[in-house]
Amino acid sequence: MGADQHFDWAANARSVLDWWRDAGVDVLVGDEPRDWLAKAPPPPRPADATAAPVVAAPALPDTLDAFLAWRVGEDAPEGARPGAVMAEGDPASATAVVVDFGGEDGLVGGQAGALFDRMLAAIGLSRESIYLIGLTTARPLGDRLPPEMLPRLGPLARHHLSLVAPDRLLLLGQAVSRAIGGTDGGVDQGNLQPVNLNGSEISVVSSLHPRFLLKQPAMKAEAWKDLQLLMGGSR
Repeated sequence: MGADQHFDWAANARSVLDWWRDAGVDVLVGDEPRDWLAKAPPPPRPADATAAPVVAAPALPDTLDAFLAWRVGEDAPEGARPGAVMAEGDPASATAVVVDFGGEDGLVGGQAGALFDRMLAAIGLSRESIYLIGLTTARPLGDRLPPEMLPRLGPLARHHLSLVAPDRLLLLGQAVSRAIGGTDGGVDQGNLQPVNLNGSEISVVSSLHPRFLLKQPAMKAEAWKDLQLLMGGSR
């Protein structure tokens, strides 16, 4: 009991009451129940608050040389990367071909590239006589383009094509079809469809990538029909 003789009970009580008052307790018993654990509502938005300004995307270069330089620079979606692969062949060709991506040996290399060369030769074309571009300049992980990248890469490929203005276009692979088709939902295989590229309408055929044909040789007959359709034959 000796220590209790020096304890200031009144001061201690005042300290406790001050703590509860700072915590928001202003009455001993309220008229209405209150949930002290409920989250406070968000503060009202100031009446004079204005939305953040919308920054317009920079205009893409309007010449082929400038666009190609921009496409492998820091501002491109993939950024500046060594060994970027994006375009091969003759930009003045009447026939353009779009694939998804390339690698160290070009846009379509290896066994798929050898098959691609034979496909072109079957319709009287070669790599030198077409304009071949890829959706992306960098080979993606797992050799598969993420679907969320297609809405970004598609408009860039369409702009690229509008600068060279081919008469006909061959799309190889589903990812390419979806990216170039954009809001139209892609380009269906087996049909000759018109696609508008910045005011110019060109004929487009979607077909199977040689990479897929190596795994599914039975589909080569369908790819051959697509190539005939591209060059003006009947399916």
